[in-house]
Amino acid sequence: MAPCRTLASAALAWLLVAAPQAGWTRGPQPAAPAVAQEDRNPEAASGRGAHSLAHASKHMVATANPLASEAGQRMLRKGGSVMDAAIAAQLVLNLVEPQSSGIGGGAFLMLYTAADQTLRGYDGRETAPASAGADRFLKGGKAIPFDDAVNSGLSVGTPGLLRMLELAHRQHGKLPWATLFQPAIDLAEQGFPVSPRLHTLTAGNRALARQPAAAAYFLQADGSAWPVGHRLKNPAFAEVLRAVAAGGADAFHTGPIARDIVAAVRGHAVPGDLSEADLRGYQARERDPVCGRYRMYQVCGMAPPSSGGIAVLQMLGMLEQHALREQQPASLAAVHFFSEAGRLAYADRDRYVADPDFVDVPVKAMLDPAYVQARGALIRPDRSMGEAAPGDPAGLLAQRGVDATPELPSTSHLVAVDDDGNALSMTTTIESEFGSKIFVRGFLLNNELTDFSLSGTDDAGRAVANRVEPGKRPRSSMAPTLVFRSGQPYMAVGSPGGSAIINYVAKTLVGVLDWNLDIQAAIDLPNFGSRNKATELEEGTAVATLAPALQRMGHAVQVLPFPSGVHGIVIQRDGLLEGGADPRREGRALGD
Repeated sequence: MAPCRTLASAALAWLLVAAPQAGWTRGPQPAAPAVAQEDRNPEAASGRGAHSLAHASKHMVATANPLASEAGQRMLRKGGSVMDAAIAAQLVLNLVEPQSSGIGGGAFLMLYTAADQTLRGYDGRETAPASAGADRFLKGGKAIPFDDAVNSGLSVGTPGLLRMLELAHRQHGKLPWATLFQPAIDLAEQGFPVSPRLHTLTAGNRALARQPAAAAYFLQADGSAWPVGHRLKNPAFAEVLRAVAAGGADAFHTGPIARDIVAAVRGHAVPGDLSEADLRGYQARERDPVCGRYRMYQVCGMAPPSSGGIAVLQMLGMLEQHALREQQPASLAAVHFFSEAGRLAYADRDRYVADPDFVDVPVKAMLDPAYVQARGALIRPDRSMGEAAPGDPAGLLAQRGVDATPELPSTSHLVAVDDDGNALSMTTTIESEFGSKIFVRGFLLNNELTDFSLSGTDDAGRAVANRVEPGKRPRSSMAPTLVFRSGQPYMAVGSPGGSAIINYVAKTLVGVLDWNLDIQAAIDLPNFGSRNKATELEEGTAVATLAPALQRMGHAVQVLPFPSGVHGIVIQRDGLLEGGADPRREGRALGD
């Protein structure tokens, strides 16, 4: 188990600036670009309007679905901790937003405890089966098509969510474990209304219909999606939840449930090799967060195997030297600088980040202030650099292969603050939309192993750090983030969105910390950025009109749906809480 990191010791870690500014002042408030209701991403917003900033004085939770937020709020009202709220909300998300997360997947969690001023990172990332080899996704020496890899038993990693939640609850829960399962059990037995987003995604997913167990639950007899508002019941999932509520995570990782998971994976038309031993042997891990200074703030994120914490800190460090806070939100200059910083951060991410239990990840070198400064100096104010080359902070460049593994835009995120001032940020996933589509006992299994490099080596024959190995955790971009001001928690934030998570979280941080927007206004900002390919602009928003000007600066531009799912809470100096939920999804921030 990794040692706990107190906030005081975290403050010494890899500072991105020499020292924080003296004092704190709230500068003039730049106006946020108007983003009308009809400009929202139709895939995610389903016709709903923007949310209002939520306020509370005692506690708050924000998740991607109102029913999940209500479950978390119920635990907080019972005197529960942020950990209790997160578990209750997650289990309901598994039921009402099954395409994004659940007990068949994994998560990363950042938790601050006020009593001892300690910050912890929890790793519930899935692992490759013990029999997994580097040729897992190869046929004839070449990588198989990505969709074929996803929709197969080969893509399923050993789930880690319940082990992680159990570990964190044992240390930080206040309410009994079984109590946290009741909201999801009740909804599973009594039924819940199919939401617009679940209907839209179910109707548009052809692969789901090809899996008999999944089709029997998600689709009507004629193969069409259940209509919006249909009351969908899941007694099989309720039975699983009752077993885990009574027997802990062991009830999932051993015994009949584990046997059924293995049978479903191995019985797929393209069978996988997950075993009962893999499930039985899974262990969640504690990992020291990665932290750095940004202006007067301390920003802390998840360590590898997630690349999110490192990449967000790199981007902030590069942007600081280009005075981004002096630019108008979502202006041409802001989008240019932000996108160029993203290119550089993603170039490093793709080359160096993987499971640190298997590969040397040069975290300290990647976050060294001199290195970040030198990388940021490559950004020209008037011209895009095109595709950025990775740096060489630790002399490893010649040894590391290029990894272009995609991460598809699914996943979910939640944040919470409790009565005691504890703060939590958790990003949770089954990987792409509906995961592997393998449905067992009322829940979906992940396709997380497609986050590994499918080939294992690059065109030059160099081994990719993020290649498949037995027991290894695939690289992630999940970026649950906590921000501190004067040593106290100030902001909890994160997002789903595959590899674009890094840009979504960095944009929201810049919106609050640089542009002095409230958390809802920062979330509402149009999405933009680069993953070291095209500069991506959210379709139907104000930034889409910047495409011609960006092209004249040398940017290759794509205007496309760019559906984040950011949720965040800001804690003001007087202790009042302000919460925001992404209008591109169905979430709500609720508090008392």
